[in-house]
Amino acid sequence: MFNFSDKQTVNLTEPVGSLNRFTQLNNTKMLLNVALVVGTFLFMEGVAWFTHKYVMHGFLWSWHNDHHNHHNGFFERNDLFAVVFSAVAISLIVAGIEVEPLSFLTWVGVGVSLYGLFYFVFHDVIVHQRVKLKHRFKDKYMQRIIRAHYIHHKVHTKEGAEAFGFLYAPKKFDRTVRSGQTVIKA
Repeated sequence: MFNFSDKQTVNLTEPVGSLNRFTQLNNTKMLLNVALVVGTFLFMEGVAWFTHKYVMHGFLWSWHNDHHNHHNGFFERNDLFAVVFSAVAISLIVAGIEVEPLSFLTWVGVGVSLYGLFYFVFHDVIVHQRVKLKHRFKDKYMQRIIRAHYIHHKVHTKEGAEAFGFLYAPKKFDRTVRSGQTVIKA
């Protein structure tokens, strides 16, 4: 208990009604923000699939083709897609910070950025090893998405590729290994 004057005493162990409502509103807002980040992250896999299939292997093949074919140097024209997605994420975050009614866009931008980080680690570090790290995955899911990406890269032209996702691959990309007469799923 604190005694601020002869007439006023505050007990800090008892919740104050308006403080409880404030905490509930903050918790609700925090949960909505987390849901926006997670929802945007999941939605981005669909955006990435669509962009990869219809834009990268479509009218912007001129940016993407060096990614499917050997080239000199560390950077690729394909890296321009990362610049575009980064600009979108930054714009969403700034708009959400600067325009109060659009504050939810900050969290959408965080979701896009988080997807971009996962994409970079999976695609550029793990699969294409643009950053050299030793790794070996025994996890079936990781093996499946890496295998799907390698199957995608067997095609060096605009048409004919499959497996356009980045962080998801259907089970059809699981490897089947034959051992004698027994079929074992790897």
